[in-house]
Amino acid sequence: MKIAGLLLAAGAGRRMGTPKALVRDPEGLAWVVRATRLLVAAGCSPVVVVTGASAQQVASELASEPVEPVKALDWEEGMGASLRAGLTKVQDDTSAVAALVVPVDLPGLTLDVVRRVAARADRSALVRAMYDGKPGHPVLLGREHWDGVIATAVGDQGARAYLEQHPPIEVECGDLADGADVDRVEDLPEGHRIG
Repeated sequence: MKIAGLLLAAGAGRRMGTPKALVRDPEGLAWVVRATRLLVAAGCSPVVVVTGASAQQVASELASEPVEPVKALDWEEGMGASLRAGLTKVQDDTSAVAALVVPVDLPGLTLDVVRRVAARADRSALVRAMYDGKPGHPVLLGREHWDGVIATAVGDQGARAYLEQHPPIEVECGDLADGADVDRVEDLPEGHRIG
């Protein structure tokens, strides 16, 4: 069963002071590369990376990775624009039954979390990772939901409105990771750095 990986990496990272895709982990890997490799290791194919701010620099980080970058031309609108661009690319170019959606700013995301959520994939799947009862990512969107998500994804809400109307299956992952997204320099985990 083919599951597409969809990495949302278009934001300018205004609160971070740099696009979060370009923040580096303790091994020196850009977050966009680290997240891409998690999706590939989990068996996602294709892996589509949505770029926007600093698109050329992000694409150069990905030059040797097995991914398909797509630029969200209206990325400044927020996560909704990235989600629309990425899902449209996956819908048009693949036969995947589902898309596993991950934002780039989850430095604590683990392969075990990705695999646990991906294990629920089918055409009608609607699944969300939970961390100690709080909603997080990844979110698994079965192909039957793509048109609805594309139609309702606006601003920084991403798929939130769609998921409120169509409650997803919740998969607890708090035993595997903390699920925290990182928006500011002062919140960076130890060893992670800008530049």
